[in-house]
Amino acid sequence: MIVSEEDQVISRKASLVLLVLLTAAMLLACFLLPRFPQPLSYHQFADHRSFLGIPNFGDVASNLSFAVVGIWGLVFLLRLTPKELALHFFDRRELLPYFFVFLGLFLTALGSSYYHLHPDNITLVWDRLPMMITFMSMVAIVIMERISLRLGLWLMPLLQFVGMASVLQWYWSEMQGAGDLRFYALMQAYSALVILLALLFPWRYTRSSDFGLIIGFYALAKLLETFDKPIFDKLHIVSGHTLKHLAAAAAGYCILRMVQKRQVIEPSSSVSNKK
Repeated sequence: MIVSEEDQVISRKASLVLLVLLTAAMLLACFLLPRFPQPLSYHQFADHRSFLGIPNFGDVASNLSFAVVGIWGLVFLLRLTPKELALHFFDRRELLPYFFVFLGLFLTALGSSYYHLHPDNITLVWDRLPMMITFMSMVAIVIMERISLRLGLWLMPLLQFVGMASVLQWYWSEMQGAGDLRFYALMQAYSALVILLALLFPWRYTRSSDFGLIIGFYALAKLLETFDKPIFDKLHIVSGHTLKHLAAAAAGYCILRMVQKRQVIEPSSSVSNKK
C-alpha cells in the first residue's frame, strides 16, 4: 500500500516546523510561568487501607498492571522473528525506543510501588524517573516514525537526559527549600502534546489512530488522579489514584497493541526513513 503526500494531513516538513514551535513554546513557558513547589498534600492519598501487611495496598498493588504490560511488551519485542520485524517495523532501529517504553513501564511498577509504601518527596523521585523514560521514549517514537528516523535516533539520548534531569532538578530545588516543579510538569505536558500531534503527522504504519487511544487513557488517568478522594468517598472500594494506575497501564497496553497489530505502509516522499 502506497500513501501519497496528498493522503497525509500535513507534510513531514510541516510536522518538523510544528514540533520545533511546540518545543520553543514549552521552553518559553518554563521561563515565564512562576515557580511552584510540589504541594505536600500531593502525598495524602485517599485510600490508606492495609492488606497482607502492605500499607496503602490499593495504590501499591495496582502497580502490578505496569509490570504486566512492561514485561509483555519486552517479551514481544525480544521474540520478534525477522519476518515479524519486517511486518511491524520499517527499520529495525525503531525497536530501540519501544524497548525503553516497556522497560520504563516495568521500572515504573517498581518505583511507584516503592513510593506508595512511603509517600514523600524522596520516594517520589523513584516514581517519576522511570515514567520519564517512557514519556521521552514516546516522543522519540513520534519523531522517528513521523518525521525523521535519523533525527529521532540522534535526539533519543538527549530526550532521556532532559526528561530525567527535569525530575532531578525538581528534587534538588525542593532540597534547597525553593521547590520548582515547572520543568518536570512542562516535560510531561510536552510529551503528551507531541503524542497528540502524532495524529496529524505523516504516517508509515496502519493503526495510527491508536495514538488517540493512548492520549485518551492518559487524560483519563490524570482525571482520576485529580478526583482521588471524591471517587473513594463515593465508591468506598477503590480510590481515584488506584484507578489512575490502571488507566495509565491501559495506555501502555494500547502502545503494545498498536505495535502488535500494525503493518508497514510503503512510504511516499512525505516520510523518509533516511532523513
